[in-house]
Amino acid sequence: MFLKPRTTFFLIFLCCLSLLSFGLYLQHVKGLEPCPLCVMQRYAFVAVGLVALIASLHNSKGSAVRLYGLGVTLSALGGLVVAGRHVWLEHLPKDQAPSCGPGLDFIIDSFPLSKALPMIFKGSGECADVPWRFLGLSISEWALMWFVLFVVIGLSLLILKSYARKIGNK
Repeated sequence: MFLKPRTTFFLIFLCCLSLLSFGLYLQHVKGLEPCPLCVMQRYAFVAVGLVALIASLHNSKGSAVRLYGLGVTLSALGGLVVAGRHVWLEHLPKDQAPSCGPGLDFIIDSFPLSKALPMIFKGSGECADVPWRFLGLSISEWALMWFVLFVVIGLSLLILKSYARKIGNK
């Protein structure tokens, strides 16, 4: 049996909150400074979590569930692209990894958004470093898996709700 949409959205929110909290723990307690791509992934988790929280509080039905499912899917797809790029950079041979560039704060303060985003997405040498692993996977690989899961759940809310409505009309 499937969970109710409200419960599903709330669980997505709790997962995002937990992931963001763990990222802050790694940063502030363990001293792991996030690279620009890590920060972008955090923004994507915030976006997924906020959409899910609003959907949970709204306790939507019907087409609103699909709309929130689309929001979760699109936000998670954005994170998936960034995490995918990050994982790709991590797996480059050391001699092919990009050189270290300026920090995220400098990029945002010094360049217009149209130039800052490509610079951030390009990544830097620090984005290719893997300072921490859990069960053999890097932080960005874990993020990639979570984004894939959120895309699948978001799509299921889009598709299954439509399918259930069609079955109910027969």
